[in-house]
Amino acid sequence: MDFFIKQGAIFVADSHFNQKNKEFLILLKKIENKEILPPQIFLMGDMIDFISSECKYFVKQNMEIIELLNKLSKDIEIVYLEGNHDFNLKELFSEIKIVKRENQPLLAKYENKTVSLSHGDNFINWKYDLFCKIVRNRFFLKFMNFIDVNFFISKKIEEVLCKKNICHKIDNFEKIVLKRLKNYNTDIVIEGHYHQGKIFFIENKKYLNVPSLCCQKKYMKFNNSNFEEESICILP
Repeated sequence: MDFFIKQGAIFVADSHFNQKNKEFLILLKKIENKEILPPQIFLMGDMIDFISSECKYFVKQNMEIIELLNKLSKDIEIVYLEGNHDFNLKELFSEIKIVKRENQPLLAKYENKTVSLSHGDNFINWKYDLFCKIVRNRFFLKFMNFIDVNFFISKKIEEVLCKKNICHKIDNFEKIVLKRLKNYNTDIVIEGHYHQGKIFFIENKKYLNVPSLCCQKKYMKFNNSNFEEESICILP
């Protein structure tokens, strides 16, 4: 385990960038303009509401984000953990460390602490694992791209996603966290996916659910060996 979390690193999760949710673009422009100066950025998945390198429509729709991330990656170490909305990304981001779902958790450390990093949709069940393999299959995606005449399928997906309400409280979230922690063997577990922005201390482990940039308008910063929430101004 030789991946180290740097002081000042930021963790950004679940921005679900689309025509409606612009927070991710605002944050990246603040970094580009050096209003925020992270030495390291962890993108915890579902940063874009839907994207895969095989899906031409969504690549085109998100080209500003793609180009800005590639620009920032020349000066800042960026780690992108693929989520359930953004996958098969390696062809889009040559200088960014892409961590596929099957390779999560990414193991890291700081000082004497061990850390697991995951989007958060792993360790569900075999049916979900099978579904994930199918929808990420390159031949399947290329076939869907082939029959997507005038992008009618992509535009329908985009319409549905833009209308979806993704911000809600999970009443039994602590029980979910307790179950998830059984799959990890590190001091600290950091996940996105659930849009809750909660921290728990359970059985000598610290669990951090990174706030959803879309829902809570916050990200997380590693500062003075502590993980702290930071808010963004939603005005560009």
